[in-house]
Amino acid sequence: MFSALFGYNFYRKRYLNKTTSSIMKLYLEKPFLNKKELIHSVDIISLDFETTGLDIEKNKIVSVGWVAIRNLSINLSSCTHEVINTNDELPESSVVIHQITDNQSASGMNIEDIMPILLEQLSGKVLLAHNAKVELGFLNKVCKQLYGTNFIIPIIDTQYLAKRSLERNNKTFKKKALRLFNLRKELKLPVYKAHNALMDAVATAELFLAMVNKISPKNNARLGDFLS
Repeated sequence: MFSALFGYNFYRKRYLNKTTSSIMKLYLEKPFLNKKELIHSVDIISLDFETTGLDIEKNKIVSVGWVAIRNLSINLSSCTHEVINTNDELPESSVVIHQITDNQSASGMNIEDIMPILLEQLSGKVLLAHNAKVELGFLNKVCKQLYGTNFIIPIIDTQYLAKRSLERNNKTFKKKALRLFNLRKELKLPVYKAHNALMDAVATAELFLAMVNKISPKNNARLGDFLS
């Protein structure tokens, strides 16, 4: 990943110097934490998008959910869920999955209104997601569309962590074993309804905390041990 070469703050400063967007300036002004920071002191936002599909260039975000993690505890009072108005008729194939109707979408927030709120939450923090390339890809596309600036943030990907663990232990596995709810089942976490952005964000947060406990039972791991 490009950030591994120079570091997240190198590119943050670079984008900050180039952007003309006041919203992106506010987001980029706050430095990201050093990767040597102990993981229990890191502020994390667990984020999930429901979308009309996985083609980042063609598809759109239909809902967003997030929850904050501080001191390795989930702050449920921070739970946020918003339906996004795509200004398009939703494809039936995606409605079947996320169960957000055209009427619900039409009454949702515009993406340009939710993005400043989301960026404020993410500023100076770490993004947590399962299969984070989806959230990162859509965030990057939207930031370029709205603000003319690339998006950057330190990323923890629970799918990546699970894959890394299996490979390090020379275990064979099928791709479906890396799905969020299969990993939760493996760690004996409760079953939640899938494809609701907030529920998936909470489910990912819980999975991550279980992974931290397994990877670092003495609670002495550092942020860099988890970054993708």
